[in-house]
Amino acid sequence: QMQLVESGGGLVQPGGSLLLSCAASGSGFSRATMGWYRQDQGKERNLVAIISRSGTIDYAHSVKGRFTISRDNIQRTVSLQMGSLQPGDTAVYYCHDLTFNVWGQGTQVTVSS
Repeated sequence: QMQLVESGGGLVQPGGSLLLSCAASGSGFSRATMGWYRQDQGKERNLVAIISRSGTIDYAHSVKGRFTISRDNIQRTVSLQMGSLQPGDTAVYYCHDLTFNVWGQGTQVTVSS
């Protein structure tokens, strides 16, 4: 069964950038639609960005133009480049395999001065 491990979270000032990475182990990654979700304390977990196995991409309206999702099927990774970060982007970010319904453990992103 696939397992997902996120990395790259941390504390960043408003206007800054962060790169999140998600490494997949197990088979099936190249066939999977992958996504990044985020959840702030006391709020619902929401989709941030999604990339299909063929590379079709979509973003939540709130991050469009600031975040970029990408995948490497050879390395079995999916990344989220985040720019122009705002305090409202503070959340735990989760990597998710939508095809096989697998979640990573999450990585905290805090945007604060």
